[in-house]
Order: sequence, then C-alpha cells, then structure tokens
Amino acid sequence: MRNAQMVRALGKSLAAFILGSYLTGPGAADPLAREFALCAGRYSALVEHQWLVDGLASEATALTRDAFVQMIEAVSPPDLARKALHWRIEAKVAQAALLSRAWTAGDAVAAERSAQLLQACADLIGQS
Repeated sequence: MRNAQMVRALGKSLAAFILGSYLTGPGAADPLAREFALCAGRYSALVEHQWLVDGLASEATALTRDAFVQMIEAVSPPDLARKALHWRIEAKVAQAALLSRAWTAGDAVAAERSAQLLQACADLIGQS
C-alpha cells in the first residue's frame, strides 16, 4: 500500500508542476503529453501481459499507468485528448507486440527493447 500512495502522491505532484509549466504556453505541453501518453500505453500493455503471467505485479503496474493517465490529463488541453488517446493506443500495441515476442518466442532483443522503453518511462517519474 505504501508504494501505491507514493505513486499517487508523485503523480499528483508532478501533474501540478507540469500544469504550471503548461500554463506558460499552449505549445509547451504537447511533448510532455505525448511522452505521458506513450508511457500510459506501454504500462497498459504491461498490465495486460502481467494479468497472464504475474497477476500480483499487475496491481502496482496499474497504479503507475494510472499516474501517467493523470499526468496526461493535467498537461493536455481538451482539444488534444483524441491525439493523446491515439498515441496511447499506438504505444500499447507496440509494447504488447514486444512483450508477446519476448514471452512466446524468447526473443531477447524484444525483451531488452521492452525493458528499455519501460525504464525510460519509470525514469520520467523517478522510479528506478
């Protein structure tokens, strides 16, 4: 439970910081919104993968995914919502493909790339 509370608090703090940055200019949030959407998609794919192979881990992963969703909402103007959803779905499909190849085919390259992408997202929110 303590990790869940930390993730939520971190998500809210980062969202507040980013929202402040967003208010300085409308174009400033787009790169952040895209990164957060990509990470939310990647973590969504990981949650679904973990449901199949490691159910307990999926709960913590879902909290991280939810933190990214909150950050998307904090930095995105309403007219960017459709685009953010598009980015999120694209990233989810790509991550799911990597996870599938890594798990079913034992593809070490896919496993490494999947881990790199997820680590880049974790680094965004200080999880290492």
